[in-house]
Amino acid sequence: MTLRFALALALLAAWLGASGVSRAFGQAAERPVAPAAVETASEPRLEPLPGGGYALAADFHVPLTPSLVDALARGVPLYFVVEFELRRPRWWWFDAVDIERSMTWRVAYHALTRQYRLTQGGIIQPFDSIEEALRTLARLRGWRVVDEDEVEAGVDYEARVRLRLDTSQLPKPFQIGGLTSRDWNPQAEWKQFKFTPSTPKSAQ
Repeated sequence: MTLRFALALALLAAWLGASGVSRAFGQAAERPVAPAAVETASEPRLEPLPGGGYALAADFHVPLTPSLVDALARGVPLYFVVEFELRRPRWWWFDAVDIERSMTWRVAYHALTRQYRLTQGGIIQPFDSIEEALRTLARLRGWRVVDEDEVEAGVDYEARVRLRLDTSQLPKPFQIGGLTSRDWNPQAEWKQFKFTPSTPKSAQ
């Protein structure tokens, strides 16, 4: 362990308290932790938008493990990323990835106001409880992911979406803890669904 890393751990211990740091690094050894899955609560779908294009609609379950809830209460912000892909199957080669989109949500607790803040694209929404903030984050509506000229009408596509915790934006010691404990790294599984663009009304 280098001197710089030791000093970083000491500063983190003074900020979070020794018990919080011990949980971050030692919880996997203390007891087995079942993987926390970020799952879709309903079948995702692409909905047509006025004027063309399609928006993603999806609902997620966003479980927060005890370690993440504790870190959030102590002032560590959490970042969740929604990832979307649209693929065109090809029997003669690997599937073609036509579209890739991502969107990041930031969840943070402010001790002075005793509120949780959900931030996305510069828009900040305050909530009195983490449950309220997560309900808003988990219900995705109106996110434009496909433009009309990016897909071909009548062609069958395979779409997939997932919501995951971005552990790369956690403080460095927590990132290391996430390598050994799934309590710090909730698993996110891709949810796949079929999508066939309809013929534009102007072409009918």
